[in-house]
Amino acid sequence: MQEEMLKGLLARRSIRKFRPEQIKEEELQAVLQAGMNAPNAKGRQIPIIVVVQKPEEVKAVKELNARFTQNPGADPYYGAPTVLLVLVPRDEPLGPLDGAAVLTNLCNGAYAAGLGSCWINRPQMMFDSEEGKQMLQRWGIQGDWAGVGSVALGYPAVDLPAAAPRKADYCRYVR
Repeated sequence: MQEEMLKGLLARRSIRKFRPEQIKEEELQAVLQAGMNAPNAKGRQIPIIVVVQKPEEVKAVKELNARFTQNPGADPYYGAPTVLLVLVPRDEPLGPLDGAAVLTNLCNGAYAAGLGSCWINRPQMMFDSEEGKQMLQRWGIQGDWAGVGSVALGYPAVDLPAAAPRKADYCRYVR
C-alpha cells in the first residue's frame, strides 16, 4: 500500500468554510480526473460531473439546495466558489452507487490537490424538482438525470479539523 495515499485518506476532512477566490484550472482538472477514475459497474462510466463556477449559477444551485434544508436561508455550500454535481441516468439501478464512488474520489482528489471539499447531499431532491430539471435544461444537459450528491470545492478558510474518534464497533469480523 502506498504510504502517502493512506495518509491522505486518513487526513482528509470536510471543510465548511471557503475563501471566495476561484480555484485554478489545473487544480480543478486534477480533482475531476480523480472523480472520473472512480470504480464503476462494468466500466460503463454512467455518472456525469457538472462543474458549476459561474457565480450566478453557483448562487442558483445554493438556493435550490437550501430549499430542502431546515434552514432555507443558509448557504449549504459554505461559500465555496465551485460546486460539483454528480448525476446519473434515472433508470440506472446501480447509478447511485457509481455516483457515490465518484463523489468519494472527488473529495479525496481535492485533498490531494491541496483544496478543501465537503460532500453535500440533497441533489436527489433538487433534480427531482421542476426547477432542478429546468436548471439542467438551461445548462444544455439533456435526458432524465437523477442527482446523487454534490461537492463544495475551494480553498479552505479554516484549518483542517481533527478527526473525530472512530466508534469501537465500526468493523465486524467474520473469520
